[in-house]
Amino acid sequence: MAGGLTLQRTMKAEQAAAPPKALDPAALPSFVDPLPLPALMKSSGRRPDPDDPAKSLPFYRVSIEELYQKTHRDLPPTRMWGFNGASPGPIFDTRSGQGLIVEWVNALPHKHFLPIDHTLHGAERDKPEVRTAIHLHGGKTPPSSDGYPEDWVVPGKSLTCHYPNQQDAGLLFYHDHTMGINRLNTYAGMQGFFLIRDEAEDNLNLPKGKYEIPLMIYDRFLGSDGQLEYPVSGNPDSPWVPEVYSNVVLVNGKLSPYLEVEPRKYRFRVLNGSNARFLRLAFGDLLEINVIGGDQGLLEAPVKLKHILLSPAERTDIVFDFSKHAGKKILLKSDSFDLMEFRVASASAKDDSFLPSKLRTIERIPEIKAVKTRRLTLDEKMDKVQNSMGMVLNNTPWHAPVTENPVIDTTEIWEFVNLTEDTHPIHLHLVKFQVLDRRSFDVFQFQDKRELRYTAQAIAAGPEETGWKDTVRCEKGQVTRIIVPFEGYTGRYVWHCHLLEHEDNEMMRPFEVIASGSDI
Repeated sequence: MAGGLTLQRTMKAEQAAAPPKALDPAALPSFVDPLPLPALMKSSGRRPDPDDPAKSLPFYRVSIEELYQKTHRDLPPTRMWGFNGASPGPIFDTRSGQGLIVEWVNALPHKHFLPIDHTLHGAERDKPEVRTAIHLHGGKTPPSSDGYPEDWVVPGKSLTCHYPNQQDAGLLFYHDHTMGINRLNTYAGMQGFFLIRDEAEDNLNLPKGKYEIPLMIYDRFLGSDGQLEYPVSGNPDSPWVPEVYSNVVLVNGKLSPYLEVEPRKYRFRVLNGSNARFLRLAFGDLLEINVIGGDQGLLEAPVKLKHILLSPAERTDIVFDFSKHAGKKILLKSDSFDLMEFRVASASAKDDSFLPSKLRTIERIPEIKAVKTRRLTLDEKMDKVQNSMGMVLNNTPWHAPVTENPVIDTTEIWEFVNLTEDTHPIHLHLVKFQVLDRRSFDVFQFQDKRELRYTAQAIAAGPEETGWKDTVRCEKGQVTRIIVPFEGYTGRYVWHCHLLEHEDNEMMRPFEVIASGSDI
């Protein structure tokens, strides 16, 4: 099933997650709130370019703050944490090659309102309860601006980041990345869109302006009072739970909103912003959609699908034509959830946008170009003292010395050997990569003898995965291979599982891009 949990673990997670007074979303009327669209992030002036002080870049001062925001017409405002008074935060609409500077100001209260597990590495009791580090997911950024999980700031302090935008057009997003409490800060609302555009994409004449709609979809537990609840384990000294699956799914911060559309083509820029829930998106009763892009921008050509699977942090770019559905209502669904309603106008609409058969050229990287292949395991571990489960990468804790040292401007193949019962979305900072294939193997033989015996033929990446990626879905019992050009900057970054509960419990490791000729 999506998410990779066995039925037994799913039931266990759902039972552990149920709050004592959970909101019953079925008791609320659906589709009574219009879909909110994020405001545009506005510049606060200009600052010197760190790469060329003779030039200046747009400067943004963004306040990370507590707020109260309505998720549904019939619920009281919900306490959240967000950016400039909103969750999701305002959208950065930027251009490729045109950098910018952001000062992230921690204006949060000093006490967290969600349950901290002080047994987790990086969240010990000697750390301040409220800390933030912001990561631009999918960004090719200098290491000092990447949101390294230990480079956090406390309330009253700020961190200034430089985003050069030296990359192709694509939908990125910004979110908290603080060691040990990232799952809590993000769950509280700390995420927002970061859009990069370029001339090549402009020239395609895809739906734009009010016909280009960003959709951030994520689940949350709401209590009957409309307030956020975060599940705990039942052990007050170690409240961490392995996954969070919640009772409501929000779209741009609203529960089951609606959007009035014209009978014409629309472009939907979609992000799965959940902590752990996988989404299987479909329009109506499996109406045909055109998938035109993914994590790092456009595909080579549109892919016609009936539904698309998104793990947490994955993005998709969809063109849907409402012209055949004038006067009708169409639901956007994910399995048993009705996420939102599209209300298609009856009157005809002008549509001068175009969906070309060719979007761009993506050169596939030949495997022979890789100078190194790294075999990396995805593991579970049991803490016999805590009687709890944790996750690790390559059977190595976070604080161990760096073991992955790719050389700048070289290409490597990374093989993720999944020894767990979960599907893990693995994200690498700094880089973009291509998915090669997935292949089932004998897990028990590998665990017993460290021998990799394949049990099936390799399965090539699906057509919707053939573009550039930064997050890859690693299925249980399979080896997932990606090919990665390490370009941009030298320095220390991280790779991790983007199931946030896993990431907060050791399923994250640093890697360091080194200069050619450096000692490893």
